[in-house]
Amino acid sequence: MLYPLTFDTIFKDKIWGGQKIKTVLGKDFAPLPNCGETWEVSDVEGNVSVVKEGNLKGKSLRDLVAQYKDELVGKHVYEQYGDRFPLLIKFIDANDDLSIQVHPNDELAKQRGSGYGKTEMWYIMQADEGAKLNSGFNREVSKEEYVQAVADNTIQDILNIEPAKPGDVFFLPAGRVHYIGKGLLLAEIQQTSDTTYRIYDFDRVDQTTGEKRELHTELAVDAIDYHHYDQYKTQYKSEENASVNAVKSDYFVTNVLTFNQEVAHDYTQIDSFVILICVGGGLTIEAEGGYHVSLKMGQCALIPASVQQVTLVPDGDMTVLETYVP
Repeated sequence: MLYPLTFDTIFKDKIWGGQKIKTVLGKDFAPLPNCGETWEVSDVEGNVSVVKEGNLKGKSLRDLVAQYKDELVGKHVYEQYGDRFPLLIKFIDANDDLSIQVHPNDELAKQRGSGYGKTEMWYIMQADEGAKLNSGFNREVSKEEYVQAVADNTIQDILNIEPAKPGDVFFLPAGRVHYIGKGLLLAEIQQTSDTTYRIYDFDRVDQTTGEKRELHTELAVDAIDYHHYDQYKTQYKSEENASVNAVKSDYFVTNVLTFNQEVAHDYTQIDSFVILICVGGGLTIEAEGGYHVSLKMGQCALIPASVQQVTLVPDGDMTVLETYVP
C-alpha cells in the first residue's frame, strides 16, 4: 500500500550558495562549505530521490514509478510521461546573484537532444532587505538588440528587475530570461530537466578551478522569448484557512494553502500525485491506514495518486504549496 512519501535531501554546493539551508531550514549540509540548492523530489539522471521512511525506505523514485505506475502518479500522468517522473522540487539559497540564464521549451530541447524543456515557478520564502530578481525584459527587445547587448556586456540594461518579498510568486515559462538575486531563499517547482543556458555570470571565477564558468550564449539566442509583458509577478491573494490557486500551466498547477486549523483534502478528482511543500510553519499529514508524516518549513511530501484523502493538521500557522500535474 502506498503512503505519503518523503525523500532524502540531495545537497548541491554552488559558487553562489550560502548558509540559509542550515540556518533557516535546519538542514545540515556538511561537509559542503555552502549549499546553493537542495533537490527534494527528483528524477534527474544521477540525482534520483530515495525514499526516507516507511516500508519503501531505500527505494528510488524511478523504481517506484516503474513498479506502481498510475497508482503512484495518476492515470493521465502515466499516459503522458510513462516511467519518467515529471516534476523536480528544489529549495534555493542565493547568497550571491545567480547567472543570467534561460531554459528551452520542450520542442527546442528535443531538437537538441537534451530531453525536455524547463518551465518553472518560484515561491519566495525569505528575503534580505532590498533583495531583487530578474524575470524577462524591461521593454520589447529584438533578437539583434539582444545579441548586441550580450556582446557589449550591457545585457543588464534591458532586464526587468523586480523587488521580492516572502510570499511572492513568479511563474517562469520556458524561454523567459531570468536570474535569482542575492539574499533570496525560495522554493522552486519545475519540469524534470537540468537544461540551462547560461548567458552571463557576472565575470565570476570558480575558486576551485580558477576559471570562469561556461556560458551558452549561442544556444540561448533561439530559446529566448523576446516579448515584453505588463506583469511578471504572479498575482494571487493569500487567504487565511483557504487554498488559493497561484499558478496554472500545462506542466503543473500550484495552490497556496495557509491554515491554522485542521483541514481535510480530497484528491479524488485530480488523477495525479500531489506534492506538498512546507514553506512556513509546520504540519502533520494524516492518511488512511494510520500513516502520518510531519513536515516543517523546508520539507515536502509526495502524496501518491492512490491516496485520495489526507488530513492536514497545522502546528500553529502553516503555509504549504500544493502542486500536481493538471
